[in-house]
Amino acid sequence: MCSQSMDPDGSEQDPETKKYSSVCVGREEDIKKSERMTAVVHDREVVIFYHRGEYHAMDIRCYHSGGPLHLGEIEEFDGRPCIVCPWHKYKITLATGEGLYQSINPKDPSAKPKWCSKGIKQRIHTVTVDNGNIYVTLSNEPFKCDSDFYATGIFKVIQSSS
Repeated sequence: MCSQSMDPDGSEQDPETKKYSSVCVGREEDIKKSERMTAVVHDREVVIFYHRGEYHAMDIRCYHSGGPLHLGEIEEFDGRPCIVCPWHKYKITLATGEGLYQSINPKDPSAKPKWCSKGIKQRIHTVTVDNGNIYVTLSNEPFKCDSDFYATGIFKVIQSSS
């Protein structure tokens, strides 16, 4: 069993700093078996994937329409592993949270579709492993991310107790 958060000196933190402290979400041996797990980290629902020896964490609900990413399949597109949303088949890179789509040049009938990025759409969080425990630290990147809409407010599945 792991302690809830990694606070090096054990001191009290202000609420804003605490929101970005690491939270233990489970054991390494468990996620390696299931290749994914879900967790609530400081009131934010996340999904953690273990894919090809790497850990990835992101908001659990798809940026497009709130679909359940933890139920999606991981597939490779343009050499990048992506979670495919089970609702509308949106493709999101595990490493960066970019939305991928295929595009062709309509003025060139012989053109082959190529993979393009919509930019970062899904908020990615940091995963660390310490002594067999998996920790997630929420992203504190200042940009607005499309998945924030479904990760906060009335769309959260888990409502805060306050």
